[in-house]
Amino acid sequence: MRTVRAQRPPARRKAFGAASVALRPVLEAARQPARVLAAFPQVVYLEVRTDLEPSVVAVVTGAATRLPNAVVVDALPATGAGEDAAVGDGAVELGRVTVGVRRWWDPAPPLGPVQAPALAAMLPAYDAACRGTGRGTGIDPAGAGALLAAGCARGSLLDAITAAERLMGLGPGLTPSGDDMLAGLLVALRHLGAATGAGRAVWVADWLAATVAFDAATRTTMISAALLRCAARGEACAEVLAVLRGLAGRGPLEPAVRRLLCVGHTSGADLAWGLRAGAAAVLALGRPAPGPPPGPPAGLKRLERPGAGVPTSR
Repeated sequence: MRTVRAQRPPARRKAFGAASVALRPVLEAARQPARVLAAFPQVVYLEVRTDLEPSVVAVVTGAATRLPNAVVVDALPATGAGEDAAVGDGAVELGRVTVGVRRWWDPAPPLGPVQAPALAAMLPAYDAACRGTGRGTGIDPAGAGALLAAGCARGSLLDAITAAERLMGLGPGLTPSGDDMLAGLLVALRHLGAATGAGRAVWVADWLAATVAFDAATRTTMISAALLRCAARGEACAEVLAVLRGLAGRGPLEPAVRRLLCVGHTSGADLAWGLRAGAAAVLALGRPAPGPPPGPPAGLKRLERPGAGVPTSR
């Protein structure tokens, strides 16, 4: 007779990565089960069973877009949609690999002070860079997009919130075009509004953030809803942050715009449209107004960034 020996499962392999501080509450909490939502050669999306945000974690390679909810690793283990994973205790367990977080990076670094005339002077170059690539948005921005841009520029919450609700989930894909447009606008309102001292722009962003927090889960994909919530706090991918630095005069603008427009099929162009609409709204809302805008109603509060105030290492 031949003795059959039970085969041991292969040992877990350890690896290390760098994570967004937006993920700090999720990664430093107790270990929670997760599942693979989608897997691609350069990125794997995980849904974490937690009440913390963001509840979707992107594990990406250095060649992928560094999303604001990402852990960056050297290589991705083999995995597929529906497979089990885990997140917490300072690590991500994916396949047979445990990725420990050794470094943190900030997906929403402040721009510092920017004069409104200097921002306005950068917009013609921004427009020229966008036209030069020939890349277009995934949906026609003339409808809800135009309403959103105009509503924000006037400080009309009714128009801005109505348009935001129409845009969420509009268009195909994991991150529909309407979501990317709204995300770009939210990030621009927060960063450029704070940089130029346009408090009304940040106020509009707060209201739109409350709308996103309330509606995104039921209006769009789980992956896109997580990215919208990041944008509501001013958190963005590296390509968007580079464009913001260019608009603020703290980096080359044209190459940053070209890199952004190459993101995804139309995501880069959709984000670029939102950034342009947000910058125009910041300039419009930065003009003198009769008085300060009213605060949000009871029950709606500003979305605070997870990990805000926590030192990061680079």
